Amino acid sequence: MSAHCCSSEATCNTAQATGAFRRVLWIALVVNALMFVVEAVSGLAAGSVSLQADALDFFGDAVNYGVSLLVLGMALHRRALASLLKGASMGLFGLWVIGSTAYNVMFQTVPEAEIMGVVGVLALLANVGVAIILYRHRNGDSNRRSVWLCSRNDAIGNIAVVLAASGVFATGTAWPDLIVATIMASLALSASVQVIRHALTERRGMASAAAE
Repeated sequence: MSAHCCSSEATCNTAQATGAFRRVLWIALVVNALMFVVEAVSGLAAGSVSLQADALDFFGDAVNYGVSLLVLGMALHRRALASLLKGASMGLFGLWVIGSTAYNVMFQTVPEAEIMGVVGVLALLANVGVAIILYRHRNGDSNRRSVWLCSRNDAIGNIAVVLAASGVFATGTAWPDLIVATIMASLALSASVQVIRHALTERRGMASAAAE
């Protein structure tokens, strides 16, 4: 009798890939949950809307990773439904940041550039680490793609936060912080459209296959 626990090489490969993805998701979830707490506290202390927006993004990503863990291994239509929900949450995040930025344009307070810079670098290191371990899982169903897009956007957003901190320090105004918050909102909205479109395509494909 074969010592293999799988019925075929393809089955084994799929199980191994799923197990590896599950481990990566747990790491990403813990990192994002911790960074949400760090940035939420720091954003309020510094008066930075871009840090607060990034903190909310960390929270949203932690929830997304949890949802991805929940549906991992389920049927494709369930994973596609989860992706639709995650895409919608990313879109809501983008709209919230736009609203928060508009408010801060009217009532500007200059944030603490030093806190922004230190926390921004810490968040960047965390997100680059997560993006690296997720990179090999970037191609797949909409659920996996949404996870990759979240990590990619986070790393880009953190670079922008660090640049915003430099801009606030150099100019003594809140405009760099507000501009970066707007960019982060645009990234969230763009990713939301991509994930929702991918998930809808999967659902249409399943509907067409069922009708044949």
